[in-house]
Amino acid sequence: MDKDEIHLRRLPAAAPWGPHGDSEFHGVDFLPDDLSEAPDETGMRVNKKYSCLPAEEKGIHIINIRAIEDIGYDQHESTLLNSLSKNPDADCKYGLYFRDGKRKVDYILVYHYKKSSSGRALARRTHHNDTSARSTKQDHPLPGKSVQLEMGESEPPADSHEDDKRFRREEYEGNLVEAGLELEHDEDTKIHGVGFVKIHAPWNVLCREAEFLKLKMPTKKMYQINQTHGLLKKINSVIQKITEPIQPKVAEHKPQTVKRLSYPFSREKQHLFDLSDRDSFFDSKTRSTIVYEILKRTTCTKAKYSMGKGEGRKKETTLLNKRRKCGKYGITSLLANGVYSAAYPLHDGDYEGENIEPNDRKLLCEEWASYGVFYKYQPIDLVRKYFGEKIGLYFAWLGVYTQMLIPASIVGIIVFLYGCATVDENIPSMEMCDQRNNITMCPLCDRTCSYWKMSSACATARASHLFDNPATVFFSVFMALWAATFMEHWKRKQMRLNYRWDLTGFEEEEEAVKDHPRAEYEAKVLEKSLRKEHKHKETDKEKLTWKDRFPAYLTNFVGIIFMVGLTFAIVFGVIIYRISTAAALAISSTPSGRSSVRVTVTATAVIINLVVIIILDEVYGCIARWLTQIEVPKTDKNFEERLIFKAFLLKFVNAYTPIFYVAFFKGRFVGRPGDYVYIFHSFRMEECAPGGCLMELCIQLSIIMLGKQLIQNNLFEIGIPKMKKFIRYMKLKRRRSLDHEEHIKKKQRYEVDYNLEPFAGLTPEYMEMIIQFGFVTLFVASFPLAPLFALLNNIIEIRLDAKKFVTELRRPVAVRAKDIGIWYNILRGIGKLAVIINAFVISFTSDFIPRLVYLYMYSENGTMHGFVNHTLSSFNVSDFQAGTAPNDPMDLGYEVQICRYKDYREPPWSENKYDISKDFWAVLAARLAFVIVFQNLVMFMSDFVDWIIPDIPKDISQQIHKEKVLMVEVFMREEQGKLQMLETWKDKDKKKGPNPAWYIHTISIVPGSKHLQDQTHGLQ
Repeated sequence: MDKDEIHLRRLPAAAPWGPHGDSEFHGVDFLPDDLSEAPDETGMRVNKKYSCLPAEEKGIHIINIRAIEDIGYDQHESTLLNSLSKNPDADCKYGLYFRDGKRKVDYILVYHYKKSSSGRALARRTHHNDTSARSTKQDHPLPGKSVQLEMGESEPPADSHEDDKRFRREEYEGNLVEAGLELEHDEDTKIHGVGFVKIHAPWNVLCREAEFLKLKMPTKKMYQINQTHGLLKKINSVIQKITEPIQPKVAEHKPQTVKRLSYPFSREKQHLFDLSDRDSFFDSKTRSTIVYEILKRTTCTKAKYSMGKGEGRKKETTLLNKRRKCGKYGITSLLANGVYSAAYPLHDGDYEGENIEPNDRKLLCEEWASYGVFYKYQPIDLVRKYFGEKIGLYFAWLGVYTQMLIPASIVGIIVFLYGCATVDENIPSMEMCDQRNNITMCPLCDRTCSYWKMSSACATARASHLFDNPATVFFSVFMALWAATFMEHWKRKQMRLNYRWDLTGFEEEEEAVKDHPRAEYEAKVLEKSLRKEHKHKETDKEKLTWKDRFPAYLTNFVGIIFMVGLTFAIVFGVIIYRISTAAALAISSTPSGRSSVRVTVTATAVIINLVVIIILDEVYGCIARWLTQIEVPKTDKNFEERLIFKAFLLKFVNAYTPIFYVAFFKGRFVGRPGDYVYIFHSFRMEECAPGGCLMELCIQLSIIMLGKQLIQNNLFEIGIPKMKKFIRYMKLKRRRSLDHEEHIKKKQRYEVDYNLEPFAGLTPEYMEMIIQFGFVTLFVASFPLAPLFALLNNIIEIRLDAKKFVTELRRPVAVRAKDIGIWYNILRGIGKLAVIINAFVISFTSDFIPRLVYLYMYSENGTMHGFVNHTLSSFNVSDFQAGTAPNDPMDLGYEVQICRYKDYREPPWSENKYDISKDFWAVLAARLAFVIVFQNLVMFMSDFVDWIIPDIPKDISQQIHKEKVLMVEVFMREEQGKLQMLETWKDKDKKKGPNPAWYIHTISIVPGSKHLQDQTHGLQ
């Protein structure tokens, strides 16, 4: 037998056991003496046969020492047993191992139970025995079983629902034992009412499942990785020396010169793999993945018990029998039904404190999940080793995105500084600020607003130039190419990671084969089967069709339309607030109050928008999950993709609708003096400032972006988990007894991890970064500093997420993945949309096109002098509609005859007064032409970048090809060796005699027996 499979303390035959010292020890058999002399296991054939044998036939029944003490032996007799291990918790490394201190805990199942009295609690503690003894409970009652029955007679009957859960657990755990797993129970914990099932996967189970999952494992064969030569080698060595201080101090991050050849694990080809250290051949991440696959496909389907007595109980039992017949309860269903309350793999150990053994979690905390190492690269290989490929890819993508933001931030800063340097040379803003121009502008609102001087908007005009200058057009083109380069760079990085992580031959279809139906889907199918069975119809191979989901689809459609309409309604409400507040502030008698109307209204409206966006983000996230749940997708992958689509759609609309309004709709439908457009016949549509709406767009974008990052992404991520942890701590504190022993005893690893926050998936993490990517790319023409703020946020975000994963969350189950999935398509879509939106922002929101048109068509001296006057139309104040003229026409100190407003219209002295002028059509044609040229040019350049940069780096493609050649060579050598051996045996047979038949003798080991069987195969 393999030494790792069975661990047992042999008890001396003459040990004094008090009154129970006879040979029969409550029906528990001990290991036969001759079994210890059984030969070691030499092949997978033995493992396979052994794993199929029932526990009774193995002749092994392992009991827990603590269970003996619980039965009621004298204290001095139990002391002898306790002396075998002075600190059993230390022997099992405080929950990381079984109580024998040798078998590692690969997975934990948690369940709730009711402790009605100390007697029941005492009886339950006897369940600490190993599963080998547990599997014999029908033939041999466990130690303490009779005690439990005697004590239970005086207690009230247990809740039938709790009994149902307990029986399901017993059946399910029995099936897990039959699947080859080893279990150990623990209900004697500091968390009262909570029991833990520790699961260990022995070597033979790991080998079987690794072969089934087609896990690529390292072989003995090692090969040299192609190294650069000449000038490239010198450049790489210089770069390595320069970047050495910012490299994490972990072994996995060091550059490798050799690599082990990997091959899908096979029990028949174990000789190819390096099995010198079986304990570390399958790491903890792989072991937990294997156990989770077994948990998902293991079911409990039988009804072995009765719910009670009476007619009502019989009906319940009949219904339960039907459900058991139709439904299969895997771990997902059992978690959904509350049979188990949690299931998770364990962290490797503590990450802080004194005398902590080195472990990957502690190393990650020091070199990754710390704000003090924000300047260092991430140890991505160690992250993948600990959390799996899917989470490793997320942090690798986040790292690449953050690195790519550095050049974008530098260019954005240069563009902003260019605007600052040229603000005093900008002729339009100088003309607006010139007091000598004496341009009188028309009122901004009816009656309460008076005429105003254009020079009062001097500050806004100068600030607009910081973001509205020729350099912003270049920056828009640059960011479009940056987005294309970022996507290509990520694809290449992804291929490198696939090669390093042995995922080159991995296909998503392989995972889809093992993708089990979700618990909710199985419940719906069960409900449908029961309905058909009630109508005496066939129920074989039931599944949900579009007809079953039609009400959910209709609800989804109506719900999404309603949510989008709600977002639009809120934005419309903010518009009403802006208009009414502007009119109210204009009544102010102080000149300073009137001059700051625009800034006050814009700032307060944006803050309202920010608060609403943050609140609706949380609401829409819950609604998207609910809408996805009522669809009842079959698999977790389908559920995740549908959830992502709905959540992204709702959050995209929520985050960008106010910005779209300012960019493309504000000031477009205001009408003209004397013929304004009104909302509800009372509120006039708001106008853009004389310098355009770009400055207001910049304010809107910056406040919403910074506010979301600071409040939602960082404050919520730090505050909410800590608050939840504190609430759980207070609840557990109220449940605990004040027993001194409970306070002294150190918590087991699985108890500590149970108090952590469950892992909720990567969707929220990706979502906030995708929305940020939209802020960086979609409206970058109006806010060149967006990449800089995104970079500063992401530097904190990486360490914040890392700290959350390492210290705040339970360890997630490792999931294999070779890419970031649907998020890549969303990123590409945003990149394409960004080109179009920036083209329209430059054309319609900024004054870039009107300036070009004036410069080349209307300027008399080839300069921008007279541009402001060219963009303003004239209005005769005598043409105001009744009741709309200013109440105080002499506010400026003189009588106004003609006022100006921003538009391209005919003057009042023209034949077609106030009609749209030909200048408007010239500018509009230029704007549309620019959109078409800009969009096609930038799209072409992006596609060119996509085409010119190969998806797979040349050195990686060479290494992949080299691996395939080496693998073929390994198998060819193996076949040649077999043929040579056969030829040698055949020649020896010919020398011995004329008989052409020759024989191959093989030896097999029968588990549980010391005899060897000779098998002779004759080949003609």
